[in-house]
Amino acid sequence: MSTVAATGGSKAARVIGIISAIAGIVLVIAGGVTWGMISSHLADEKITVSEDAAAFGGQSVTSPWTAFAQADIIAEHALKATDGKTYAELEQDDPLRTVAMNGSFLRASLFTSVVAFGVAALVMGLGIMFVLVGYALFVLAGRKVATVVEPRDATTVTGEGLKA
Repeated sequence: MSTVAATGGSKAARVIGIISAIAGIVLVIAGGVTWGMISSHLADEKITVSEDAAAFGGQSVTSPWTAFAQADIIAEHALKATDGKTYAELEQDDPLRTVAMNGSFLRASLFTSVVAFGVAALVMGLGIMFVLVGYALFVLAGRKVATVVEPRDATTVTGEGLKA
């Protein structure tokens, strides 16, 4: 005859799972709010992607893709205005140096928003991972584990061999 011994799941693991899932939800919300704030602030600037941009021409800059497209075309316009020279290549007294400098500043600002969108997306992705890991911990830690214990034979093992 065999005996079944059941052991309960780990309460600590279930609590860690719940905490992980809650942290994940907070991260998803924080990332989403950050994404929305960046988009809203860019929209407040009323920037429109130049019509001659490679993509998104005429659209408002409210996303990482439109911000990147506008930054890219600003570089093209600045180089066209300075005959292909960058800020560092222009003489110090050249009036076109201001054009190159402003183009660089505008591009840097737009690229900063692209990076901020990326960080917000990363935080949301991590939040989703935390929720999934937390859920898995919660479910797995709550399972009962059954162990089948077979009865021992009447013979015992001693230092001299088997004895009945």
